[in-house]
Amino acid sequence: MSEVLVLIDHVAGTVKKPTYELLTIAKRLGEPSAVFIGSTEAGRAVAEAVKAYGAETVYIIDDTEIRDYLVAPKAEALQQLAADRDLAAILLPSSAENKEIAGRLAVKLGSGLITDAVDVGADGSTTQSVFAGSHTVTARVTTGIPIITVKPNSAAPEESAGAGALTPFSVTISEAARAARIEETQPRAATGRPELTEAAIVVSGGRGTGGDFGPVEGLADALGAAVGASRAAVDSGWMPHTNQVGQTGKTVAPQLYVAGGISGAIQHRAGMQTSKTIVAVNKDEEAPIFDLADFGVVGDLHTVLPALTAKIHQSGA
Repeated sequence: MSEVLVLIDHVAGTVKKPTYELLTIAKRLGEPSAVFIGSTEAGRAVAEAVKAYGAETVYIIDDTEIRDYLVAPKAEALQQLAADRDLAAILLPSSAENKEIAGRLAVKLGSGLITDAVDVGADGSTTQSVFAGSHTVTARVTTGIPIITVKPNSAAPEESAGAGALTPFSVTISEAARAARIEETQPRAATGRPELTEAAIVVSGGRGTGGDFGPVEGLADALGAAVGASRAAVDSGWMPHTNQVGQTGKTVAPQLYVAGGISGAIQHRAGMQTSKTIVAVNKDEEAPIFDLADFGVVGDLHTVLPALTAKIHQSGA
């Protein structure tokens, strides 16, 4: 059975949920193996986590020569790991950094690349939402090793015992890959809410909030959800750009997406219409968002969302 490499998504050695989703997908394609870029010490703890989801091998790439640079060294490291191996695919969580790594890796390996897949079949065929979300396509890589970045929430993680065999892998980073060095980093301020692109539930607000995101944030906290915003809300300065959902913001695919006071312009729809269930709340019954929603409420979000939040608290959910 051919091997499937999965790049581990982690923060300081803590494995993030998209990794478990990709390991679940990898089992459809072949034998899952995980790739951890970090310290050997952290790799041991990571191996324990991912072997519970089917990882037979955990390759540890020491990041001493990598951590102070941008994406080029990571792509080079993955190229060296992939060389001369019988691989069915290489899977990466879909993020801005990983899509750049995947692009560079595809060029180095002479392989085809598919980004932002929302599903991957056992035959390697992928499903994507393209052209600003106006079409859904099925595609398959036909050249080289398929390199696929997959959006979070594209699969339900399934536990399956694997060997989790630790395998250190040494890489040699070229001078060309060291051309861009990271001089300074600043940690993002913690909100206590899940990351927007990885959250199972997202509650977003738009122009209809009038700048008052209290009802949106209240419902999000009651549901353990992330908070999103439309471009109109961001452009008005009501929420930071990091919360923007849409074609020029972040793309999300949660199990539940609640849109409060969002008209549903194509720019916003492109960033959220692959959500599994969409609930819209808007005073305008002609708002385009209702054409996309699974459930719609015609009403003022400042009345509807607090009422829903109160019900959730009453039920103890």
